[in-house]
Amino acid sequence: MSKPNYVFVVDTNRKPLTPCKPSIARKLLTVGKAKVFRLYPFTIILNKEVVDTPEPLTLKIDPGSKVTGLAILLDSNLIWVAELSHRGQSIKASLESRRALRRGRRNRHTRYRQARFLNRTRSKGWLAPSLQHRVKTTITWVNRLLRCSPIKVVFQELVRFDLQQIENPEISGVEYQQGELAGYEVREYLLNKWDRKCAYCGAKNVPLQIEHIYPKAKGGSNRISNLCLACEPCNIRKGTKDIKVFLAKKPDVLKRVLAQAKHPLKDAAAVNSTRWTLFNQLKETGREISTGSGGLTKFNRTRLELPKTHFFDAACVGDTPELLVLANQPLNIKATGHGSRQMCRTDKFGFPSRYLPRFKFVKGFQTGDIVKAIVTSGKKIGTYAGRIAVRSTGRFNISATIGLIQGISHKHCQQIHQKDGYNYGF
Repeated sequence: MSKPNYVFVVDTNRKPLTPCKPSIARKLLTVGKAKVFRLYPFTIILNKEVVDTPEPLTLKIDPGSKVTGLAILLDSNLIWVAELSHRGQSIKASLESRRALRRGRRNRHTRYRQARFLNRTRSKGWLAPSLQHRVKTTITWVNRLLRCSPIKVVFQELVRFDLQQIENPEISGVEYQQGELAGYEVREYLLNKWDRKCAYCGAKNVPLQIEHIYPKAKGGSNRISNLCLACEPCNIRKGTKDIKVFLAKKPDVLKRVLAQAKHPLKDAAAVNSTRWTLFNQLKETGREISTGSGGLTKFNRTRLELPKTHFFDAACVGDTPELLVLANQPLNIKATGHGSRQMCRTDKFGFPSRYLPRFKFVKGFQTGDIVKAIVTSGKKIGTYAGRIAVRSTGRFNISATIGLIQGISHKHCQQIHQKDGYNYGF
């Protein structure tokens, strides 16, 4: 059984109230008892003060390197879900491009910014800009949700993997080895490391088995560096053969498997680097903070028979009810940034190629605003909604669901959501 996302409600003093169903929100808007307060996340504001105490909600977060899952629960009802896409990779690429241009100018002995290598110190808890972005973006959305919903408890998936058990499967302690989470940490780690597909044939969406690269019968260990995932036919064909014998006719596959077996998890490392910073900043919100591991998240998701998605992972973080009433249509949030502070654009050699307009606003709009355009005449008749890129001519480009629409006059545009550094979709 599934239900649509609930609607957030605040009273006239912007006090967060218990979210309501979309049908109730529609009635309140129709009779004039409420107005639309914010489009993303969709929030209505009542025209009166409410003194009743709202029901407490639970916010669950599944931090990720590329996508973070968000879920809000009311008892056993999953009332709101979202997936937040980060732009850490693009930040890293921009910094590398800037570094390359600066080094090029220094090597050419032209006018350049002086190198500063020995006069900088990093503060305690310093994170790289791409990692700091992940933390700040997540905290931004946590604060937004706190302003429009009465959240009492926040759950965070703090430990992605139990590294102690992964490095030493023979760790002593019967309860630790034979608990109900035994094996879930290793399986989750391998699923992430091998991209949820067979290491030998690349098969996806099939049952996968844990496979020893160097057979255990011939002295192979249970260490994580000797484990991979294989589909049942490949696992049977390999049996106790040495991997070099099994893949003798596939040298490319052999090289890839051996290299990936030693390859670290870059995304997992990014999450591990930011987890404590995120945890400490969540504590500053004043809410009760609880944590859980990635193995427990997968255990809960498997128990509830939920598909592998970021928002369902978030819903299964930490303590999870025995039954969940599911929500659909997750809000897809993509971080786009607030633009660049460059005074001009450069070519591939680092020389100025074109200058940017002095003023960001054109006819009351700026790049990044979400608008609705109704064109009633001409070759582009239709209704378009999306993110705009302004032009000094007053004819804008709109990134709609059907693609990029160019040359739409500002006279046809109506702002429905002000630029905030994110793009939205369902």
